[in-house]
Amino acid sequence: MSYAIESIAKSIGARRVGEYETTIDWLLTDSRSLSFPEETLFFALATKRNSGARYIPDLYDRGVRNFVVSEEDFKEIESVEWGVESSLNFLVVPNPLKALQKLAEVHREKFKMPVIGITGSNGKTIVKEWLHQLLSPDRCIVRSPRSYNSQIGVPLSVWQLNEEAELGIFEAGISEMGEMGALKRMIKPTIGILTNIGGAHQENFFSLQEKCMEKLTLFKDCDVVIYNGDNELISNCVAKSMLTAREIAWSRTDIERPLHISRVTKKEDHTVISYRYLDMDNTFCIPFIDDASIENALNCLAACLYLMTPADQITERMARLEPIAMRLEVKEGKNNCVLINDSYNSDLASLDIALDFLVRRSEKKGLNRTLILSDILETGQSTATLYRRVAQLVQSRGINKLIGVGPEISSCAARFDAGIERYFFPNTEALLASDVLKSLHSEVILIKGSRIFNFDKVSEALELKVHETILEVNLHAMVENLNHYRSMLRHPETKMICMVKASAYGAGSYEIAKTLQEHHVDYLAVAVADEGSELRKAGITSSIMIMDPELTAFKTMFDYKLEPEVYNFHLLDALIKAAKKEGITNFPIHIKLDTGMHRLGFAVEDIPLLIHCLKNQSAVIPRSVFSHFVGSDSPQFDAFTRRQIELFEKGSQELQAAFPHKILRHICNTAGIERFPGAQFDMVRLGIGLYGVSPIDNSIIHNVSTLKTTILQIRDVSEEDTVGYSRMGHLTRPSRIAAIPIGYADGLNRHLGRGNAYCLVNGKKAAYVGNICMDVCMIDVTDIDCREGDQAIIFGDDLPITVLSDKLDTIPYEVLTSISTRVKRVYYQE
Repeated sequence: MSYAIESIAKSIGARRVGEYETTIDWLLTDSRSLSFPEETLFFALATKRNSGARYIPDLYDRGVRNFVVSEEDFKEIESVEWGVESSLNFLVVPNPLKALQKLAEVHREKFKMPVIGITGSNGKTIVKEWLHQLLSPDRCIVRSPRSYNSQIGVPLSVWQLNEEAELGIFEAGISEMGEMGALKRMIKPTIGILTNIGGAHQENFFSLQEKCMEKLTLFKDCDVVIYNGDNELISNCVAKSMLTAREIAWSRTDIERPLHISRVTKKEDHTVISYRYLDMDNTFCIPFIDDASIENALNCLAACLYLMTPADQITERMARLEPIAMRLEVKEGKNNCVLINDSYNSDLASLDIALDFLVRRSEKKGLNRTLILSDILETGQSTATLYRRVAQLVQSRGINKLIGVGPEISSCAARFDAGIERYFFPNTEALLASDVLKSLHSEVILIKGSRIFNFDKVSEALELKVHETILEVNLHAMVENLNHYRSMLRHPETKMICMVKASAYGAGSYEIAKTLQEHHVDYLAVAVADEGSELRKAGITSSIMIMDPELTAFKTMFDYKLEPEVYNFHLLDALIKAAKKEGITNFPIHIKLDTGMHRLGFAVEDIPLLIHCLKNQSAVIPRSVFSHFVGSDSPQFDAFTRRQIELFEKGSQELQAAFPHKILRHICNTAGIERFPGAQFDMVRLGIGLYGVSPIDNSIIHNVSTLKTTILQIRDVSEEDTVGYSRMGHLTRPSRIAAIPIGYADGLNRHLGRGNAYCLVNGKKAAYVGNICMDVCMIDVTDIDCREGDQAIIFGDDLPITVLSDKLDTIPYEVLTSISTRVKRVYYQE
């Protein structure tokens, strides 16, 4: 829907400055996601660490003319050279986020259709997507894109409601008390679904009960609420909430519940579910056997029944439920290509998000942008209208090559800009039979398709296969970890250095650095200059600190603007001489003080001489001064740590007093951020916590890396035989032994062999048998239902890396950084 700018100003109670008459179709909160500038209204949101107002000049240059800003930001904007002219509108409000939410509320009020609101700790997105699969054949549905369930994501989701919509399905996620009220006013659900209550985002809640009660706020004015009646916590909280809504509390044990699940039978590859509703018995099956999928399907069943979907349709569609990919995968492709695989679902909103991801991943790589896109199904829009919008998105995102697959997109070929290279095929088989895929070279390729087009075959044809063992890196989890530690900072202006040395602790430095750069970290830190120069060559523009500078690398540091740590007079003198030789002045350096580690650093008593050396030259300038904690993770060293802080304060203040410019101070590592907040100073350094491991108790925050492989072969071995080199794999019974393609050359430590550790196969422990070889190892799968080709998890969500490090009597750092470069990294964004 389009709104006149004057109407929006009135709706959000804004003071309008400017007389530019226009209509708004698109709302924008992230300047990097701009598609249609002329029809866009930008909300300059403020965070603890950043202000959206700083991006207004750039957006203006890119064609945006409508902005929602705070009173404070507008005072600064008034002084900008463009002035306030007739082709520009500022809507001035007390709080741009509240204004965004108010606009979503006003927009939602225009629609009287059923709206499903989904909340819970897990399963929200899957329930939403499965409901879409189950209900979209009969209704035009608007739903949240991916996991747009936050204070910002929900208004952007609700904004998508339009005149054709017959049903809305929106997620609502919270991370602290008091947040759900705003989401409730925007979603205004008539049907509520509570998936479950677990430990996700628990840190800001006193108890699971408190969290559950806050989530139930979403359903205050619902007509019906759906939940698992067998869950005691949820049932008690629903009773305390005194909701006026009708309840469909499904149960597997209580036959008096409105929806009674009479039987659940798990087969080899599917589950058969029998139920009774309104005194009618029916049965359906789903192509999944895990408990989470069963619970998600039962929530969907209740919603379908309430919406009066015929039982036979439910049975038919449940059997065809498709798994939901919660991520965009980044893989290495053939011929110097980069693949972004989103071949699981396709709609206009998710296409916009995926194209945004494509643009960010292609920036400064020097690679062309290619989109492989299937027909977009069941949108409720006419083919002409739909592909006109698709063509606009393709053009606005600077796509160089379009490969369309399907009869509908092919029929609209003329709508796409003739300036781009275009190919169209009636089906996936025709594309695979052509030579088009073979011709792709040095391109970033987004593979985006509805599941029935089987684009996994396209991805397989383009993917560079080098090894069956892969390290999956969850970029979303890494950002969650970043925000977890940012939330511990006492002052929002405190800067953050993120460690990406040692190939980002084994995760792969470029993708990690790129993501961190997008989330505005202040510094990246690597060990040596070559690591920094590779990031620069790959397009990383963030400030980069070199923690272990080498005397032979000064030229590299100067050329690529890499800022070295300086820890003694010999290094300082050599660096000054090299800079003078190059004609360089005021090159930023980072002074390291030794406060007790006794590894590297100037002694505090050296500071007067250090000041003298620095003040008598102009080649380098101290950007920061720092030190390194010895044992900030352990209470037994707290007295020593406090002494380090005192020494650092004395030395850093002495250095700062000698210079007029601000010298940043930092001593806190990951553990220090949490345990010594009073020592956060101007900047902190985030290391292992960024990758999901707490250095304080070895707990997992949000797991980032998963090492997995596949079973090559399974054989039966008699009790009398042995397995592996030197006959070290002794058996105690007739056994099934599987070989998996991972060994010590991949980073799997030999000390884990001979039954000392295990991997997971289909969720069950499979012990390592015998010696771990260079490229292969053997595991015992005697009691596990598995076959050749099944997956084995070396470490990941269900097998924390700390299990391995504990077995090896080492630290998670060593396990992570030991993963060989021959192990392919696959990145994904949820």
